[in-house]
Amino acid sequence: MRRARPDLVLVANTPIPMLVMLAAFLFLRRRPFVLWHQDVQAVAVARLAGTKLSPVFGVLARVLEWGERWGSRRAAAIVAITPAFRAVHEKWGTAAKVRVIPNWAPLDEITPQPRANEWARSHDLVGVQTLLYSGTLGLKHDPELLVELAHEIRAAGTPVRLVVVNEGPAEGVVRAAAQRLGVPLTLLPFQDYADLPDVLGTGDLLVVLLEQDAGEFSVPSKTLSYLAAGRPVLGLMPPENLAAELVAAAGGFVAPPTRSSLPAAAGWADALLRNPDRLAQLGAEARQLAEREFSLDACVDVFEEVLSRARSGRVR
Repeated sequence: MRRARPDLVLVANTPIPMLVMLAAFLFLRRRPFVLWHQDVQAVAVARLAGTKLSPVFGVLARVLEWGERWGSRRAAAIVAITPAFRAVHEKWGTAAKVRVIPNWAPLDEITPQPRANEWARSHDLVGVQTLLYSGTLGLKHDPELLVELAHEIRAAGTPVRLVVVNEGPAEGVVRAAAQRLGVPLTLLPFQDYADLPDVLGTGDLLVVLLEQDAGEFSVPSKTLSYLAAGRPVLGLMPPENLAAELVAAAGGFVAPPTRSSLPAAAGWADALLRNPDRLAQLGAEARQLAEREFSLDACVDVFEEVLSRARSGRVR
């Protein structure tokens, strides 16, 4: 920042210690910044500390909340990706600076593709009903749920194959669970971004996993990509999450990420996979919702207004 001497800084996805240092430096230099609030990190850490970690991490969560609040107060403006963030900023005394601008999807890059596309052919997935997950999959997501969901769907009578595109520690968990439950599995590393439309187009049904602790303050970007790809979405996620609202609005299925939710989720998926017309209809509705909600053109004017006002205003 010292070398670049920017007129205005847009800060997003910055770890809280770095946010504090950056906000302090810009305050001393009298340079305004806009906080693009993609995740309320302090809330996520506090929930994790309260459910899975030792009391020491509870203290850490409070320290991080102080840092995130302090950084928010230094910001000239705040862009939140969901109205749920307003409650946090009301608590912090920063709600007056908040504008809500939902994230958008690259609608011109991720478009609906034929089911029998080149990527599907190269992985022997043409003519095979598929349940597909693509993206980050950590152990915290309970990746076995994916395999157990596919197992339930197969038990209901639909011979679905599970396709997982992921790299990391969840790979071994998914592979072992598939072997134990006898679920056909195609497990692949992350693919080239240029292939993403075909990858998503290969899924008859796309699955989102989001841990219960994420609550309403984390919006998985894969949900936006799934909807842009024009495929029905099954979400095992907190119902209060913004992504859950989007999936439901597109006619998808949403249930908490628990094993008790699997029978209902599998029943919905089985019925849908047996009805090609309904499958195609929900895919079209998903794309229509994406075009309506995720257009960059609908967001750019508001963003320009926020940046312009922040640039001309005083640093708080």
